[in-house]
Amino acid sequence: MIPDLSKTLVELKKYPGTLKGICRGIERETLRVKQDGSLTDTSHPTSLGSALTHQWITTDFAEALLELVTPRDDIDDINYLVRFLSDLHRYVAQELTQERMWPFSMPCIINDPNKIKLAEYGKSNIGRMKTLYRRGLKNRYGAMMQIIAGVHYNFSLPIAFWQKSLGKTNITTEDISSGYLTLIRNYYRFGWIIPYLFGASPAMHSSFLEGRKTNLCFETDGKEILWLPYATSLRLSNVGYNNKKNVLDFTYNSLEEYVDTLNNAINTPSDDYLKIGIRDKNNHLLQLNANVLQTENELYVPVRPKRFSNSANPGRDLLLQKGIEYIEIRSLDINPFSTIGINYDQIRFLDLFLIWCSLTNQSKMTKEELHSNRKNWNKISLEGRKPNLEIDLNGGKDKCTLLEIGKRIFNDLYYLAKILDTNEGDMQYQNVCNKFIKFFENPELTYSARILHRIKTEGFLTTAMMLAENHYSLLKNESLEILSQQDFLRQLKESIESQHKIEKNDCMEFERYLDSLYY
Repeated sequence: MIPDLSKTLVELKKYPGTLKGICRGIERETLRVKQDGSLTDTSHPTSLGSALTHQWITTDFAEALLELVTPRDDIDDINYLVRFLSDLHRYVAQELTQERMWPFSMPCIINDPNKIKLAEYGKSNIGRMKTLYRRGLKNRYGAMMQIIAGVHYNFSLPIAFWQKSLGKTNITTEDISSGYLTLIRNYYRFGWIIPYLFGASPAMHSSFLEGRKTNLCFETDGKEILWLPYATSLRLSNVGYNNKKNVLDFTYNSLEEYVDTLNNAINTPSDDYLKIGIRDKNNHLLQLNANVLQTENELYVPVRPKRFSNSANPGRDLLLQKGIEYIEIRSLDINPFSTIGINYDQIRFLDLFLIWCSLTNQSKMTKEELHSNRKNWNKISLEGRKPNLEIDLNGGKDKCTLLEIGKRIFNDLYYLAKILDTNEGDMQYQNVCNKFIKFFENPELTYSARILHRIKTEGFLTTAMMLAENHYSLLKNESLEILSQQDFLRQLKESIESQHKIEKNDCMEFERYLDSLYY
């Protein structure tokens, strides 16, 4: 069951200042679509700069899949973070006069997946490698899965918090990494609360499953909509975005174990991917390699330990050398009711929940418990709003209803909210608790229930495009708050010049460059 945190929280209340300086970053993905709701066939707009080197505006899998990124420097002000992300959306909206930003995680109308254009990053070795990596993803998982979009939330806690929570003044990077690993293990145990509350992909367009088999019993309107009545996030389910063929058992009990498992996957051939081959009959490269993972970026999990880096060293090497700097939450659906895909309430709830995860149950996680936790996540994704739904605890040894667990967790979150509100001088965090506890008492308040009702009433495409047009209209007419037009023009110019410089300085042939990536 959930450990009693009362003593820990009482002690933390004496030192609210230790929670000042929480840092956050957001990466929001969104498809560019035509005004009829179909995927655009245009290249990444030149007016948005170089997707290879732009600090804030890039692409993910496809030319049409935008990724808007807040600065990688520390941002400890939620208002600044949201306004910065809003400015990115405002600028993009001004440039996409004939296109719109798709407001759902599950894709728009795709008439022919073969026409989805892989993201291009120029003729440099690093640019060609990035495109080849995406070609490998397409050949391994299919292009349809790769254009599912989401929001990534980067989160780090201040040193003062780790000193107090771990009871050490002279804290080391190993101590901090151990604290983040505790957070990650508990996110696996209880993080399904995020898709329950904020999952917003209970339905999808019928074109997504065209020609593909599933054992899920979807309901349909016989035209364009497929849905599951109690689903919260098809994106996070087995039908969505995951490493279907190669599920890796990360228990996050130590950083060395995590990196060793990751290295093993990156250097071990996969029978399935060997069948794809490295080259086709015309000698064109099909993937970076035939290993379980082409690179560490191919690991699709709800949360990952991370470290900022501008070097050529793989992130996993830096993790071992310097420790975990922050965590990346990857289980957020796009919020269709927000112009920027996420809102203030969600950010504040994530703060509360991630702090709670760092304080609770520090026990190690067995593979059996990991598998049980995965089943819980999939259960919530597919039927999270089902009446009297039960969740497995302690690796399946115990069961508890979703409502009971939710209330138990919120008891602690309320206490944490009061501490954070002491720092802020308001009641924003407590208001968030008051709002979201009602989602457990009434599942019809969840994002998934609300958007499913609209989709079933108005249609999948109609709902999406009404939201997209509304978001576009609001963003286009809003003034920039943090950035200026000159900031965007300067970044546009610098990103293009930077790409040209990289291409000019490339002196290694592409084949030798690929060989140099593996050592």
